Amino acid sequence: MTCRQLVHAALWLVVTLGAVAGCFVLMTAEFVAWVQVLVYVGSVVVLVIFALMLTRQGAGTTAEVTGNRWIAAVLGLVAAVGLGATMIAGFGGQRIEGRRIGTAASIGEALFTDWVLPFEILSGVLLAALVGAIVIARSGSNR
Repeated sequence: MTCRQLVHAALWLVVTLGAVAGCFVLMTAEFVAWVQVLVYVGSVVVLVIFALMLTRQGAGTTAEVTGNRWIAAVLGLVAAVGLGATMIAGFGGQRIEGRRIGTAASIGEALFTDWVLPFEILSGVLLAALVGAIVIARSGSNR
């Protein structure tokens, strides 16, 4: 779907990320689904809307919508069919049994043992991006 307003595109991002959280629920990863909702839907989309407001564009500013909707629809359908065929060929009628991989305990164990350094680096990069956005916004107001 395409839309002409940038803020509307950001709100459609909320719908898309909510659908991804629904996919996590279907995969019995409830904790990951809630993290998806809290972090991405709650924080990243607010950051995107905040960045749109910092650019000082008027409410009537539109993004260019190209006429390639049919090509995009066909490619999306081909990708969906290809993914479905791959899943059916790979897993067939098998059921996944055993431990639940999306629990808070398993994710916490992986996060605090194997992924501590990348997680901290990511938090530093996000902080630097936020400080950079504030500096750029303030330097533009002196003109």
